[in-house]
Amino acid sequence: MRLVWTILLSAVAFAQPPAAAPAKDPAKDPKAPTEDGIPVTSRLVISKCSACHRKDEKGNLSRISWERTTPEGWQQAIKRMVRLNGLTLSPEEARQIVKYLSNHHGLAPEEAKPVMYIAEKRMIDEVVPNQIMQNTCVICHAQGRAASWRRTKQEWSLLVDMHAGYFPVVEFQGFRAFPPPPDAPPPPPGTDTRHPADQVVDYLAKTYGLQSPEWSAWQARMRAPKLSGRWLVSANMLGKGKFTGEMTIEKSASAEDEFTTSITLKSVRDGSTWKRQGKALIYTGYAWRGRSTSATDSVKEMREAMWVSPDQNSAEGRWFWGAYDESGFDVTLRRAGDSIQVTGVDRHSLKSGSTGTKVRVFGDRFPTNLTPDDFDFGSGISVKRVTASTPNEVTVEVDVDAKAIAGKRDVSVRRSVAANVLAVYEKVDYIKVSPDTALARLGGTSHPKGFQQFEAIAYSNGPDGKPRTADDIELGPIDADFTIEEFHAVYGDDDKEFVGTLTKEGFFTPAGEGPNPKRKHGRNNYGDVWVVATAKTEKDKEGKPLIAKSYLVVTVPLYVQWDQPEVAQ
Repeated sequence: MRLVWTILLSAVAFAQPPAAAPAKDPAKDPKAPTEDGIPVTSRLVISKCSACHRKDEKGNLSRISWERTTPEGWQQAIKRMVRLNGLTLSPEEARQIVKYLSNHHGLAPEEAKPVMYIAEKRMIDEVVPNQIMQNTCVICHAQGRAASWRRTKQEWSLLVDMHAGYFPVVEFQGFRAFPPPPDAPPPPPGTDTRHPADQVVDYLAKTYGLQSPEWSAWQARMRAPKLSGRWLVSANMLGKGKFTGEMTIEKSASAEDEFTTSITLKSVRDGSTWKRQGKALIYTGYAWRGRSTSATDSVKEMREAMWVSPDQNSAEGRWFWGAYDESGFDVTLRRAGDSIQVTGVDRHSLKSGSTGTKVRVFGDRFPTNLTPDDFDFGSGISVKRVTASTPNEVTVEVDVDAKAIAGKRDVSVRRSVAANVLAVYEKVDYIKVSPDTALARLGGTSHPKGFQQFEAIAYSNGPDGKPRTADDIELGPIDADFTIEEFHAVYGDDDKEFVGTLTKEGFFTPAGEGPNPKRKHGRNNYGDVWVVATAKTEKDKEGKPLIAKSYLVVTVPLYVQWDQPEVAQ
């Protein structure tokens, strides 16, 4: 009973605002901040956070004033405070706190763009900058998670301490170096023999410090988003191809950085249409986070993460859905104007020496009197005639010279240009499966499935004549048949028979979760396999179909997900 009362009394004491601490002389306090912080002026943030984050005479709140991050970073921090530290918030309070911190303690556009894949929920193969990051931060989470924050050196050090407190195993996994054997030779001169945790703090403080020229410049430049109007949409979905359409954006009556949207998308391949209504909030003057819904589309709710250009005339990002955010559109927006605009074409490439090829050009405000002279596809491509025309789409016939220079081309209509939207090539040299590596999750009984779509992408070797080098020319998706092959990882591997099914069009559906009595040892249906694409028409120099493989891991469901809906909405 004494132990119970001790715990209860401790909890009550923890929940109360701490008594004001006596002022300390910064020169004598080793934990005093060594850099100027970012004062917090929001009454709501101060009232909700200052019980634990002390406020100083300059208006700084401990920890918070020496950190900057993305909206997702602040959401994550607030969720941790709710989950572990007893913070209580209403949904509206959480929204306002995330908005304030993102606007005043956020990232500049140039800082956020390299890590947009985190907000866009893209599964990519990250480039880890050095071995010290690989051995410490990346052993547990994405490199982009660390790169999404800006902190002082002291704050990075405190973050390391927090990890050691919450997750003690990291001390042995990567934070601390074991002493060398007694008979080990001495390290080479100049070797940094400090613990990895100490080395990574120096790297993080130097690379992702609190203050930066980009943030200073953006604080001066940042302005309220003025996005109302009509926007042209170009989109692409893996396995479904290109889409074109429009988005109408209207400012909300309640806030200058909140908007309502109306979206219409049309498939270039089959003409099917998506119609959606949505809402969006713009953080830090450029970070678009939105949701759209539809009563008629197969996808009922779709999330949106986009990077709006500083001039507010274009945006790019991803609209996604699925239990694991695995499906989505890659999206580009351009503000509609009063003159001709070209947004793209229906095909990815043209073969040299081809004649009479029809190309559909998409855009806005195309006049009815366009002639072949109004179009320019670059040297070696001649536009013979215009065969059809509407305000948003023009069809032309083109001839490609047999000696046309291979490479990406711009397409222009009068003075409007769409850059790098079409490739000229002599032949297909090889294909790749996209994505190169992929992850799917078992499910269907108690947990949702995580699906995966694959595509076969054609490439030309480029000027150097060598495959898989920097000058190779991507030619776009090609028709291919997809199959599964065993990835031999263990003796007697049988994953191919149990992980799931793959259509000839490249859509993978994982099997159910849970033990399977038909498998050896009654294992779950997890495993790893090759996804193999066999081109239908493209062949190698020996006349055999071109083939490519992708590595697919089929794993268990994500069993535990911590979330507080009032923060995430």
